[in-house]
Amino acid sequence: MPKITFHGAAETVTGSKYLLESGESRILVDCGLFQGLKELRLKNWADLPILPSRVDSVVITHAHLDHIGFLPRLVRQGFGGTIYCTPATAELARIILLDAAKIQEADADYANRKHFSKHHPALPLFDTDDAQRAIKRLEKISLNKWFSPARNIECRYHDAGHLLGSTMVEVKVTDEGRRPLTILFSGDVGRYDAPLYHDPTPPPPCDFLVCESTYGDRDHPQTNMLENLAITVNNAVARGGVILVAAFAIGRAQQLIYLLELLGKQGKIPQLPIFLDSPMAVEATEVYCRHAADHDLKEGKLGPGVFDGPNVHLAKSVEQSKQINQVDGPAIIIASSGMLTGGRILFHLRRRLPDARNTILMGGFMAAGTRGRKLLDGADSIRIHGSDVPARATIASHPELSGHADRSELMRWLAPLAPPRTVFVTHGEKASATAFAEELRVRRGWNAHVPHLGESINLEPFDL
Repeated sequence: MPKITFHGAAETVTGSKYLLESGESRILVDCGLFQGLKELRLKNWADLPILPSRVDSVVITHAHLDHIGFLPRLVRQGFGGTIYCTPATAELARIILLDAAKIQEADADYANRKHFSKHHPALPLFDTDDAQRAIKRLEKISLNKWFSPARNIECRYHDAGHLLGSTMVEVKVTDEGRRPLTILFSGDVGRYDAPLYHDPTPPPPCDFLVCESTYGDRDHPQTNMLENLAITVNNAVARGGVILVAAFAIGRAQQLIYLLELLGKQGKIPQLPIFLDSPMAVEATEVYCRHAADHDLKEGKLGPGVFDGPNVHLAKSVEQSKQINQVDGPAIIIASSGMLTGGRILFHLRRRLPDARNTILMGGFMAAGTRGRKLLDGADSIRIHGSDVPARATIASHPELSGHADRSELMRWLAPLAPPRTVFVTHGEKASATAFAEELRVRRGWNAHVPHLGESINLEPFDL
């Protein structure tokens, strides 16, 4: 009998890992890192309950760290199978995994030099060699093409509209003498009418649905994204400060460059220097350029290139980053990570956060326990590299920039779907997942369940 076990993204947003078993076949759908609260981050150091060497393959929905970041660790622990993903995801995954490895190594080295770690010596969760071994196992699969990651299991990708290359995964499990069982993994469902990205594909029929619920208990503000962004930028310019944008290096950074360039072209904001300070984001932007045919530019086109305007400055080196950190306003600095958990943005934040002239712009979801969530919740200071940094800058929240469908958009996406036997509501904090499960029960009459971390559920097949 097929069985699914939720090894991540259960009553929490991050760490997506779903183990699907059927007979001797075992596949993981997504293999992400836990982020946010320390109790979650510590789970990244724990071994999976199943030996990685017994997993046949991994099927990836998209390239964000909370969906792929555990892959190097999985390979280090003995996984030797294939990792399936779309062509764009493969390109982005290479960038993000190598960058994550460098950050792990650099943070461990910095902690050892500054002696602020409780561990002696501080060690990286994984290193560059682990990331390289994971990357070598990537196999590219196009949208709408069936492939077999394990015996008696077939999969097909559909566009999820969340990110370049992002997908939902339709999985068909065949047992002898039983009708094939279909499970749909939503991945992260994108928004409707989102800049750069196409609308999510309607979900195919399924017996069981694993559905994200990042914003399952609320809707995004019904406001004009471009107008709101223009107001924040113009207010910051009036103060003469720097706008420091916390952006995921893959997805939001490119979307923001597009929107800021568009606003400048339309004369709604001054022509400002835009510094993209992230080696990973710079490389990802180059990937976006190579996949230009996949963009939806309904808001307006910018000429030959979307990301290469005269105001855009791409920084890869540490020396370039240090120079940007000395820039006076008005200017815009886009750096990762999106939740202020690590990377170059911490050095910019340490310099810019104490100055009331500056603006810290955050869009999208901020997981509990992250510096981003603490600032949104009104913290007077946050801890960076072992020191408390006062928070005097203006904190500007732009949830409309989120790449995740909100509650109403999720219901819109699910509207054409016939009732699955069970919907497993995942990838949301407990309150959000619980609220969305209740929404499905009340409004659709569906059977919805919020699984616990580590919970295993048998998926009863149909007889022929």
